[in-house]
Formats: sequence, C-alpha cells, structure tokens
Amino acid sequence: MDPGEVLLIVSRLSIEGLAAFFAIMLWSKTRDVAWMLMVIGTIAGYVETVYSILDLFGIMGEQLSIASVPVAAILLPNLRTGFFIAAFVVMVVRKLRRR
Repeated sequence: MDPGEVLLIVSRLSIEGLAAFFAIMLWSKTRDVAWMLMVIGTIAGYVETVYSILDLFGIMGEQLSIASVPVAAILLPNLRTGFFIAAFVVMVVRKLRRR
C-alpha cells in the first residue's frame, strides 16, 4: 500500500472519528431535534468512512448490489446528507413559525 493511501486512510479515520466523538458528546447534552439529526448525520459519515476503508481492503465480501453497485455504497453517503437536510428543514420550519 502506498504511503499516500495510508496517510489518506489515517487522516479520514482520525478527522471523522473526532467529529463523531464530539457529536456523541453533544448528543448527551442536547435534546433538540435539529441538533440530534446533525449528530446522526455526522455518525453516519463516520460509518461511511469505515465502510469505504473496509471495502478498500476487501473485507466486505459479497454485497447486495443494484446494477453492479453495492447498496451500501449508494445508501451511506446519501444517508448522511439526508440527515443534514432533515436538520436544516427542522431549523427553517422553526424559524418560519417564530415570525
């Protein structure tokens, strides 16, 4: 494995892991729906990173596929963004109701 790939893997795991750690800490301190959705989106991002690294190493094995693309590879990146969208919608609706 190329040293650049190792650096990429270590940096992704450490940055996403740090973000997930602080997100979990925030989750224990707040019960706000919008923030909880942001936390879940951040954790989903970490799961996506771990999945992509395991897939890179060939550990995932046979996977359920749609048109030769693994379902997890389609679902995980979109799941993260979906939680962020839901959090933003909650924030926008909350601001519009205050008017």
